Amino acid sequence: MKPIDILKEYWGYDSFRPRQEEIVNAALEGKDVLAILPTGGGKSVCFQVPAMIREGVALVVTPLIALMKDQVQNLNERGIKALCVNAGMGRREVELTLNNAAYGDFKFLYVSPERLGTRLFRDYVREMNVSYIVVDEAHCISQWGYDFRPDYLQIGRLREIVDAPVIALTATATPQVAEDIMNRLGFEERTLIKSGFERPNLSYIVRKCEDKLGQLLSVCSNVAGTGIVYVRNRKKTEELAAFLAANGISSSYYHAGLGTDSRTDQQEKWKSDKIRVMVCTNAFGMGIDKPDVRFVVHFDVPDSPEAYFQEAGRGGRDGKRSFAVLLWNSTDIKRLRQIASVSFPSLEYIEDIYHKVHTFFDIPYDAGEGRQLKFNLEDFCRHYGLQRASAYYAVVYIERTAHWTLSEDVDISTRVQVIVDRNELYDVEFPDHRMLTLLDVLMRRYTGLFSYPVPIDEEYVASQIGVTVPGLRQLLYNLALEHVIRYVPCDRATVLFLHHDRLRPKNVNLDPERYDLLKSSAHRRMQKMIDYVTETDICRSTFLLEYFGQTGSAPCGTCDVCRDRKRKASTSDEAEALVKFFIIEEKSGVYTMADFSGKFNAFLSEGTPDYASVLRRLVDSGVVPPPVDV
Repeated sequence: MKPIDILKEYWGYDSFRPRQEEIVNAALEGKDVLAILPTGGGKSVCFQVPAMIREGVALVVTPLIALMKDQVQNLNERGIKALCVNAGMGRREVELTLNNAAYGDFKFLYVSPERLGTRLFRDYVREMNVSYIVVDEAHCISQWGYDFRPDYLQIGRLREIVDAPVIALTATATPQVAEDIMNRLGFEERTLIKSGFERPNLSYIVRKCEDKLGQLLSVCSNVAGTGIVYVRNRKKTEELAAFLAANGISSSYYHAGLGTDSRTDQQEKWKSDKIRVMVCTNAFGMGIDKPDVRFVVHFDVPDSPEAYFQEAGRGGRDGKRSFAVLLWNSTDIKRLRQIASVSFPSLEYIEDIYHKVHTFFDIPYDAGEGRQLKFNLEDFCRHYGLQRASAYYAVVYIERTAHWTLSEDVDISTRVQVIVDRNELYDVEFPDHRMLTLLDVLMRRYTGLFSYPVPIDEEYVASQIGVTVPGLRQLLYNLALEHVIRYVPCDRATVLFLHHDRLRPKNVNLDPERYDLLKSSAHRRMQKMIDYVTETDICRSTFLLEYFGQTGSAPCGTCDVCRDRKRKASTSDEAEALVKFFIIEEKSGVYTMADFSGKFNAFLSEGTPDYASVLRRLVDSGVVPPPVDV
């Protein structure tokens, strides 16, 4: 089948978006491709269509577990067989999934990056007929990127055992990052396909203000349609949503700390316009394609132009006029500099945290490889009397040196194991007949129940026995009390995945050279973000485009800088015309600046012109005579 036929049959589109078909054709020719498309540019189709045509299973590497699950679900709903392996899955569950990918007729296997280097994954991938290696969020592989993840470096090593072309995709990459991506992925032939970063329908507005709440309310009240408000922390999402609601703005909040059901519910309400404004952290928006977002407000200044560009880009995907508004004041700049400072604690402190984490979990030297640890940062800091921010950034830096992977807010499914002998099961007297019905449903639906804890779909099982999900959980709890099953309730946790055994002191390689590199790169991006908000002479769109290597673009004409320039030009032109009239037409009298402003301000469009500058320019050009002494 032709690519357009696949697009029509499975996605229902009659044509590709700009650059999509070019990327698809390059992939079908077996080329390694780096595609840089703006947020909402339809990156998924660029690898999903050729993977449907080419024989075998596509390995899709993505760091976003929620997005991974959504894409697998969406593909399955379209009749396309897809699987995923991510943090939070037990070894047996991972092994079954990989076995299905190797020997079944699946077209896509989504993999979180920490799995790539495991012996289990590499053993199974050798048995797979891999069509493509797909690298989503490819900027994560570059040490120059804003979200560097060492697990991504395993992709280059994966190419040693998998003979398949690479499709790498990202929405934000500077020329330096693009070059680094292709180098690290071992591109034999450099095929870079890049869409322009211009968003002519998106007006970038930067406002310096002390009353952010008032400005936010003004934007929400005066711009019709759906909006997103980004803030730094979870607590503030709830506070701002309550503030907007109290002022008559339909709003709610979203952050990664909410339960899965709550997050899904909030997303659906917002997408269906039951909620007008979503106040959120950067956890919101990944994979959410709502085309009619009319405004995106950043209540806090982001850490980097890359993060800002991605988040602001969620506005106006339908091509209609939309606004990206950034609110700031001197406190924001001070806070940004403080974050940049604390985010790189000393290497001595980082090594101390490395050993404290292992000690916290009673892991001895020369042990621990492959373990998944439920890691509560608050409990850890409380135990050792540590400052939370410094400890967190130390854990993150250790991740960047590939000692472990930190996966925050991982959904761990409910797991059930039957612990009585199969032959004795029906001799048990159950106090509630629904318990037996539940066991029948579980044994018909799931294999391996008698061997190990098996993850179950609570909603499905509850629907089969005619109870609510809370009712199902109570039945499972009661079965556990009867010593019939082992019941591990669903959970949300931060998971540490250990890549290596615990090293002895002084053997921990924290790579001082990389430390200095990452620190300087983070400070450089932070300074660029400060430059962006404080700049008043360069078009906002031009500033961002040049940052991403796109030069020679004309001013957008719609950002706050361009609009202010137009206003000043208009005001100056009006002032010049009025001064000429006053002096040349009336031809008599001696006039002060107060005379000009008092007589003509009412006729000017806005603002108070600098009459002294106007007169100086007119005198220099000979239009009016020089002033006389009075």
